[in-house]
Amino acid sequence: MALESGADLGIQPGGGRNAHPAVEVRRSARRRRTVSAYRDGDRVIVLIPARMSRAEEARWVKVMLERLAAQEKRRRPSDAALLRRARELSARYLDGRAQPASVRWVGNQFSRWGSCTPADRSIRLSRRLYGMPQYVIDYVLLHELAHLLVPGHGPKFWALLAKYPRTERARGYLDGVAAAQGLEWSDETDQ
Repeated sequence: MALESGADLGIQPGGGRNAHPAVEVRRSARRRRTVSAYRDGDRVIVLIPARMSRAEEARWVKVMLERLAAQEKRRRPSDAALLRRARELSARYLDGRAQPASVRWVGNQFSRWGSCTPADRSIRLSRRLYGMPQYVIDYVLLHELAHLLVPGHGPKFWALLAKYPRTERARGYLDGVAAAQGLEWSDETDQ
């Protein structure tokens, strides 16, 4: 089992700053021909046959990182698509009262899923949400939209979020991800 940076292998999936995930290679004697990979938090796990040479391993790691990056790019909405979705959610669940000026993905949020600055009506979503189900991303967007209307996490805030039918499911999903990654997370600070 090896843990290395994708940059160490000359890999640049997706480009940009911090685009090189940590890569963990797991060899298995039971695995004969197949190679697979999946994202686990901020790292990528690549599963390969035990008999594979180091050169083949490096080639397959590069291939699998490129495949994962392509899959994530297809699944990840652009900032413009996020803004459109936020406006749709506001219209559907908040009577169109929450109107963000901007919504964008950011890579510098490690202890929260999203943030909102009511003064300039900007919303930022953590890139850690990439690849999560749409209902989870929608919940985080709605959570931040609600902050454009109500500061804090008091009863009025939660009454707004109660209109979204998947609130509890999405919160449970995020709780599970946070627990699996060893993070302390709660959005109930003022409740």
